[in-house]
Amino acid sequence: MVREQLKGQFVGFIDFVRERGVVGLAIGFVLGGAVSKVTTSFSTDIVNPTLTYLFGGTGRLGDITIGSIALGKFLATLLDFFILAITVYLIFKVLKLDKLDKKKE
Repeated sequence: MVREQLKGQFVGFIDFVRERGVVGLAIGFVLGGAVSKVTTSFSTDIVNPTLTYLFGGTGRLGDITIGSIALGKFLATLLDFFILAITVYLIFKVLKLDKLDKKKE
């Protein structure tokens, strides 16, 4: 009795995931958060120091040269994004989650 109820709930959950595209939505949230980190890092570590230098702020030229901490932080954030994106893609393919979504008719 309880086992049948649980099985029915599980089937209902799978149908919900398939019909609503929950997997794609979850992947979008994960990658969206990673893109947000990349854009924030680009603005904070590359654009702001460059503008500060160009317009005579208190920034130093060393903040924007290749090999500086600011560029390194941005490249590390970019690398984190690519590692996360590849990991999500591989998990998606290995678990065959692309087969889970129902095709629109």
